[in-house]
Amino acid sequence: MTDFGLVSIPTHYSIQPADLARWAEANGFEALFYGEHTHIPTSRQTPFPLGGELPMYYAQFFDPFIALTAAAAVTETLKVGTSVCLVPEHHPINLAKATACLDRVSNGRFLFGIGAGWNAEEMANHGVAFKDRWKITRERVLAVREIWTKEAAEFHGQFVDFDPIWCWPKPVQAGGPPILMGATSKWSARRVAEYCDGWFPVDGPYDLSASVEAIRVEADKAGRSMDEFDLSVITADGVFGRSGPENRVRELSQMGFNRVLFLIEPAEPDTQWPVLERYAGLIRQFQ
Repeated sequence: MTDFGLVSIPTHYSIQPADLARWAEANGFEALFYGEHTHIPTSRQTPFPLGGELPMYYAQFFDPFIALTAAAAVTETLKVGTSVCLVPEHHPINLAKATACLDRVSNGRFLFGIGAGWNAEEMANHGVAFKDRWKITRERVLAVREIWTKEAAEFHGQFVDFDPIWCWPKPVQAGGPPILMGATSKWSARRVAEYCDGWFPVDGPYDLSASVEAIRVEADKAGRSMDEFDLSVITADGVFGRSGPENRVRELSQMGFNRVLFLIEPAEPDTQWPVLERYAGLIRQFQ
């Protein structure tokens, strides 16, 4: 059975996290994910990946961990996740503590969606060179896992290096929250199989079926079963195509995605609520 969730960007003017979380749980959604940008440099050197002008709301994101904590506090079963946490913008020790705390306060309902980011100037402000972003992401994720799972954790790499430390709390979930990679490239399958627990792409002009098969191949090389992986996908009105939302949901499920997430653009609540109600009606067809 396919689970359904929501992905959004909490801002000071959109539906607030606690309100959206209560509504999502009451209307049959399994998960709520929030994205991240710590800031947007005013210099616009890096092109917006979707083309055109960068929407102003990219500079207005809430901190996802605070927003998700608010969501977890007013719900009982709703899973909360990052879509995605920009790992190069976080020190791994702080990141391990923040994610473990969120897993604790949600009683094991946290899903850790990760990415490396696309905005070179934003990364530079965090001291990260664009060319190193994935190497840094890998080491920081591996270091976070060590801190989650070891009483005295240590890590020695090119970008992360610390001697044994004590750092609590540890996550509720054994081994830590599932780590879902939110990236689509020729390297993603290998990265997912090496240090993640799932894949988290955006629906669009990609061959998702081929990418799932690539993960299967890399998982086999790594001695892992596809049953271990959480396959979630973000979709939205703009990519349903002629087949319509119901058929697209079925197609994504047949590809192997166990969770379909609907993207809700930031806007005033009066604009967001009708979109949410429409998606609530859609998922009732599959429940």
